[in-house]
Amino acid sequence: MREQGVAVTGLGCVTPLGGDVASTWRAAVAGRSGVVRLPDAFGPELPVRIAAPLPQEPELSEVAERDLRRMDRGVVLALAAAREALTDAGLEASADFDHDRAGVAIASGIGGLSTILANHGRYLDRGPRRVSPFFIPMALANMPAGMVAIQHDLRGPNLCHVTACAASAHALGESAALIERGAADLMLAGGAEAAILELVMAGFANMQALSRRNDEPERASCPFDLKRDGFVLGEGAALLVLERSEHARARGARIHAYLRGYGASADAAHMANPSIESAGARRCIEAALLDAGLGPDDVGYVNAHATSTPAGDSVEAESLRRVFGPHIEALPVSSTKSMTGHLLGAAGALEALFSLKALATGTLPPTLNLDTPDPECALDHVAGKARAASARVALSNSFGFGGVNAALLFERGDT
Repeated sequence: MREQGVAVTGLGCVTPLGGDVASTWRAAVAGRSGVVRLPDAFGPELPVRIAAPLPQEPELSEVAERDLRRMDRGVVLALAAAREALTDAGLEASADFDHDRAGVAIASGIGGLSTILANHGRYLDRGPRRVSPFFIPMALANMPAGMVAIQHDLRGPNLCHVTACAASAHALGESAALIERGAADLMLAGGAEAAILELVMAGFANMQALSRRNDEPERASCPFDLKRDGFVLGEGAALLVLERSEHARARGARIHAYLRGYGASADAAHMANPSIESAGARRCIEAALLDAGLGPDDVGYVNAHATSTPAGDSVEAESLRRVFGPHIEALPVSSTKSMTGHLLGAAGALEALFSLKALATGTLPPTLNLDTPDPECALDHVAGKARAASARVALSNSFGFGGVNAALLFERGDT
């Protein structure tokens, strides 16, 4: 049980809604969609022509151009989010903290696939000698964590969780556990994903996972709605600085929130589809409540995993109804994937960030395009526009292929 929890002292992101936390949050509260139609030259034969890319590429003036050329794009996104999160936490290079006890855990669902594809193309076209000597280290899924540690001299635990769409939620929860058992004073944790690639989209499209609403991109992601037909692929990175509460207070850090509870479970049912009985998701949420020492009635907001797939949204809605019982009638729920698309391995961390901002500002972000709620997804939806609400505790859900589940509970911070 966590009587107080691990402090969250820094936030950083690059997303389809903006290049930092402030612009991303403003766009989310305004209900702006980051989903666009892709250029005609991008996979012209693909049946899906929409995605949620970054509006602009991050600038990393502190990294040498030569070094940038040796990084997968996912690493670049992670470096941009890390810079903001550490600055927000007051942990710039000049700050006085024990670098041996400061770690990194950056998750990914796909890894450095753009690097793999580029080097495979060179191999086929020009032979083995043209494969980059940096190919292997560039492509490794743990390289965002490795390069962020190198850039900021963070010498504590260095980890990479690769658990599909729950990966960055697992990174946050497991990082908090590391801090609680005394293995680190602080962890920079979250996820990065850069998977808007023709091969990835072809694979998701062929398994009928993506929305094909190509003619109305901004309306394509519609979680919990009767017309939902699949998710929209997004990209970006989101990182949180987690810190031992006593350590944060000793250095006078601002505490955005506390990570109070973490739950993880497996459906053990199917490689891609959620368990119809919603048992895995329920056990995961219940484990987070138990870890936090909280009851269902303590939760005041849910940022749902809801991706806009027919089966996934209804199963999650059923799990929430079963866990929260009568309280579900007064428990606001939103899916920010309606605006950002699905960031795969980075989704959980971004939605955790949204949950923290909701607690801090008293504003709940909306679910866009929820015009005709599916009766099977009956909840107190924050539909269409943001809602003012003073919540003390927020739940953020993340579920993924392989039947993996993660749930995080955050409590409003001191400031």
